Amino acid sequence: MEHIKTYNAMEIKHKNGDIVIEGPITADYLASLDFHEDLIAFRPPAQQHKALIEIAGLPEGRILIVRDSNEIVGYVTYLYPDPLERWSQGNIEKLIELGAIEVIPKFRAGGVGKSLLRVSMMDDAMEDYIILTTEYYWHWDLKGTKLNVWEYRKVMEKMMNAGGLEYYATDDPEISSHPANCLMARIGKRINQETIQQFDNLRFMNRFMY
Repeated sequence: MEHIKTYNAMEIKHKNGDIVIEGPITADYLASLDFHEDLIAFRPPAQQHKALIEIAGLPEGRILIVRDSNEIVGYVTYLYPDPLERWSQGNIEKLIELGAIEVIPKFRAGGVGKSLLRVSMMDDAMEDYIILTTEYYWHWDLKGTKLNVWEYRKVMEKMMNAGGLEYYATDDPEISSHPANCLMARIGKRINQETIQQFDNLRFMNRFMY
């Protein structure tokens, strides 16, 4: 499968300063930018910057960023699911995962996360994919936002909805381990029924065990 990536950008006049949302960007461009020290949700900032550069270099990898001048203050990643996750087991070529989304506290309000997803979906090639994301409460900044798990879950759902992702049921044990966890997905307009069925089979792998 050829992974076509078309660059799009949007300027946002945020109360804390003008920012640009852009991507998918190249690994070289990503490497040339500074990486904000508050981007700590998944790894220490330097390690996460390096990981994003590697993802941007993958054939299917997509990185879109929120940029404040020459500094990355937010990002979203798209790539094939981790080989250790069930979502990779079907080897579905047209299934990619929204793996991480993060915005520094300074720019969290004002719909920046939603805009990051909207810019992602401006690329017509996204209609050739099933895009999934797995939301786990232990990744959420409950302390920093002072939200409880259900309030945060509602915020995450609204943000994902802005990118066209919707809630999907699954029997995945890790997702099922806590009621606030969830699977969300967006099925592109050019996805055929056979691929949708393959995705459904992955969602409910345990249905024939009883």
